[in-house]
Amino acid sequence: MVLDKLYSLFSNDMGIDLGTANTLVHVKGQGIVLSEPSVVAVENGTRRILAVGQEAKRMLGRTPGDIIAIRPMKNGVIADFETVQRMIKFFIQKVHSRKTLVKPRIVIGIPSGITEVEKRAVKESAEQAGAREIYLIEESLAAAIGANIPINEPAGNMVIDIGGGTTEVSVISLGGMVLSNSIRIGGDDFDEAIVQYLKKVHNLIIGERTAEEVKIQIGNAYPASKKVETMEIKGRDSITGLPRTLEMDSVEIREALQEVINAVVEVVRSTLDQTPPELAADIVDRGIVMTGGGSLLKGLPEHLSQETGVPVFLAENPLTCVVLGTGRYLEELKYIQRGKY
Repeated sequence: MVLDKLYSLFSNDMGIDLGTANTLVHVKGQGIVLSEPSVVAVENGTRRILAVGQEAKRMLGRTPGDIIAIRPMKNGVIADFETVQRMIKFFIQKVHSRKTLVKPRIVIGIPSGITEVEKRAVKESAEQAGAREIYLIEESLAAAIGANIPINEPAGNMVIDIGGGTTEVSVISLGGMVLSNSIRIGGDDFDEAIVQYLKKVHNLIIGERTAEEVKIQIGNAYPASKKVETMEIKGRDSITGLPRTLEMDSVEIREALQEVINAVVEVVRSTLDQTPPELAADIVDRGIVMTGGGSLLKGLPEHLSQETGVPVFLAENPLTCVVLGTGRYLEELKYIQRGKY
């Protein structure tokens, strides 16, 4: 006990939201100290790391043959173990800059649908990166804590967390998960749907960065107003191979995103259907809270509310709910009796 107190004085204990699109780090007493894209640029052949985070993301789709920009997280889980290990190590060292021999305690947010093998891979990555103790918490539980939902009350709360690679819909009561459904569809799939639609319908080839810009500017799930937004999209003509500019509107982009949006609606409906009646009644009263970067798609809360008949609200800071939750979980570890996962 005394040793733990001593450790906490000299250690930068941290919570990590290890996302498909972005990695965020929360340090005890300092708040969110890092928010970087989960991208690593390596030298082809030698696998030497050239850049991590924002700098590496700028290289996506623009690298010469001897440099590869990798996104080592796929659908919320580790797709490239070695690269993730090096990325976590880079972020931890960037944050844990004090010249101290005490290694940090780390809480990492993970999707609830991942396997034991994938959990072990996350823990091993953090161990290799220099963690003293590692705790794993389901992302949707962390998101609920970070969104200030009173999860310890004997009442049902529903959280929809849409990350870069996964969508999790969870019902939480008395501080624990009553049920959770996860699909490997997220914000990246919105981007991919736009890429595929433009290629199929307009013979225009664009990269993922351009697709993300289109999604942010004119992407929508529900017509918020009668005003139709337009945007010029630059890409390459798939027939002539020459650069081309195309003007698109928000109505057509909504059509492009329809299939992915329907998958999200379906998992929410399915979870509501599985929810015990008493908790379902609480959810109708309290509404559903949306977190994660994917929930920022214009009109998505309104669309989900219309499809389910339940009020849907966007959390105050959707992008940071999970990492804030991991930070609070870390601070309250001494009160949490469940111990390590």
